[in-house]
This record gives sequence, C-alpha cells and structure tokens, in this order.
Amino acid sequence: MLNLDVDWNLVGNHLLLMSVAYLLAFPIGWERERDGHSAGLRTFSLVAVSACAYILISLSVFSGEDAQSRAAQGLLTGIGFIGGGAILKDSTSVKGLATAAAIWSTGAIGMAVAYRRLEVAIVLSALTFITLRYLSRIEPGQDD
Repeated sequence: MLNLDVDWNLVGNHLLLMSVAYLLAFPIGWERERDGHSAGLRTFSLVAVSACAYILISLSVFSGEDAQSRAAQGLLTGIGFIGGGAILKDSTSVKGLATAAAIWSTGAIGMAVAYRRLEVAIVLSALTFITLRYLSRIEPGQDD
C-alpha cells in the first residue's frame, strides 16, 4: 500500500526556503529581462528554486558528505550547461557570458538558501544584481 503521510511542517519549511531563493533571484532575472536578454525572470527564478529543491532533496535522501558533495557537483555542472546555452559566438564577438555567469550565480544562491547560508545567498544576490546593472555602464563595448 502506498503511504501518503505528509509532514506539513517540512512542507512549510521547504516552501519558505524555496520562496527565499525565488525572491533573491527575482531582481537578477528582472535586470536581464529588462535589458532583453535571452534569459530573464522565469529562467533565473526557476534556476534558484530548482537548485534549492535539489539540495533539499539530497539533504534528506543522501547520507554522508561524499554523497552530498557529488549531488552539489552534479547540480553545478547542470547549471553550467544551462548557462552555456546563453552564450552566442559569431566570427567577431561573444555574447551572453554575463548572463551565463549570472545563471551559475543564481544556482549558487539557491544552493546557499537550501544549506541555510542566507548570508551568502543575500550577498551573492546583491553583488550579482549590482554587477549586471551597473558595471556594464563602465565596461566599454559591453552590452551583455
């Protein structure tokens, strides 16, 4: 027989953590969306929430630091693959590097929230947003 007992306290806790990851990714996604980049609000929010969820699942399913480390490594590799899709190269230029790096950063935000390292997640969110929003104004020739 299928056991459908649900720990509603755990559901609430995970909902709270994934919501924090979503909120910390939102300004980054908004900035990319506002500037018309290939990845925007949905991508960045989903990357952060999914990264948070994968780590929450791995914390409850895998035991031992080695298994946790492999789960985190696999997640970071997968997020890098998603970011790679944002990079476009033609004969004279490469575009999308900042968006790809921001996707990777957003995955780290989700992971930090899941590991309950909110200080890391908040600082990383702020620094990523500031970098995308303001450094492009002083970096010559950059519209990524």
